[in-house]
Order: sequence, then C-alpha cells, then structure tokens
Amino acid sequence: MPTEKHMWIGASGTAYEYYIHELPVQPDPDQKGNYIYAKKVYGQWLAVYIGEGDLKDRAGNHHKAACIADKEATHFHVHLNDNERARKAEESDLLASRGEAYEPSGCNTQIGG
Repeated sequence: MPTEKHMWIGASGTAYEYYIHELPVQPDPDQKGNYIYAKKVYGQWLAVYIGEGDLKDRAGNHHKAACIADKEATHFHVHLNDNERARKAEESDLLASRGEAYEPSGCNTQIGG
C-alpha cells in the first residue's frame, strides 16, 4: 500500500482519505471501495472519474477506460470500504463537490442532464 495520501472533500464537508497509486495499478482481488481516477494540474488533483465497487475490476477493465485515458488520468486514488451503502453515499457526496469529474471535462455521466 502506498504511503502518499490525499483528502478529497465532499459537498457535505466530509473529508475522505485516499491512498494514491500511479497508473497502471493492479489492486488485490476482493477489495471493495471508492476510487478516483485523477491527474494533477497546476499542483492540484482533479477528478477524471469517481466511482465505487470492486477495485480490481474497476482498475483493470473499466467501462470508461477509453475516456479515462483520453482525459489523461495518471493516478488511481483508493479508499477501501466494504459497506456498499456507505460507498454509494461517498461517491454521491464527492460527485456533488467535484463537477470536473462529469462530462465533458471528466468521464462521469450526469444523470438527468
């Protein structure tokens, strides 16, 4: 596990601690959590895609892999969490505060618009 970490802040004001992995990355099997494909621009982390689920699957075979590569993500940020309801709440909280993760600047698709 890398020692470099970053705190991502949700719209609620909650801070979530993420471990930073340089791409490409191969998470251990059976690890669930939240993840952020990210890149640094002018010294600041920008979210390219925010999601949750099985980390090995999301790092190795992501349905938005082409978009994530096109948007030049360089790192995979990880917050381990086995609780699905908590993961989904964290994902929503972070997406509400990180508009850059949505298309067209990012790769998340905004529901309803």
